[in-house]
Amino acid sequence: MRIAAVVAGFHREIAEGLLDGAVIRLAESGVTADRVDVHWIPGAFEAPSAAQALAVTGRYDAVMALGAVIRGETAHFEYVCDATAHGLMRVSLDTGVPCAFGILTCDTMAQAKARAGGDKGNKGDEAADAAVAMINLLASARASGPGAAGRS
Repeated sequence: MRIAAVVAGFHREIAEGLLDGAVIRLAESGVTADRVDVHWIPGAFEAPSAAQALAVTGRYDAVMALGAVIRGETAHFEYVCDATAHGLMRVSLDTGVPCAFGILTCDTMAQAKARAGGDKGNKGDEAADAAVAMINLLASARASGPGAAGRS
């Protein structure tokens, strides 16, 4: 397996915690750090375009998007979260390369810290698990060939 990580650096401390959790979990799944290419991007909004650029190269079995969007006093939060989630789903559907959604959408920095290696665990772990699960599922589906869906 080869996995690309697009990591939004806007809240760098949170992003680094998520990335650490993802890399550790991938190693536990047999995906060594040299099989994970890390690409830093400015923020979560840029994740879909970065994921698409990497997905279409054919080098990656999955893309993990990691980072955090913290609610502020304006509607900016909703626009960024919505565009990011929909954009990553579109990349997955358009390219056939799964995009794991490891971008936190939190009301406060404390909530983000708790989910990036704090007392609520590490959502980077979950993004890594999702990437591996989807790689395996898609490989199995492709190996089954056309018309095999739904067979027991």
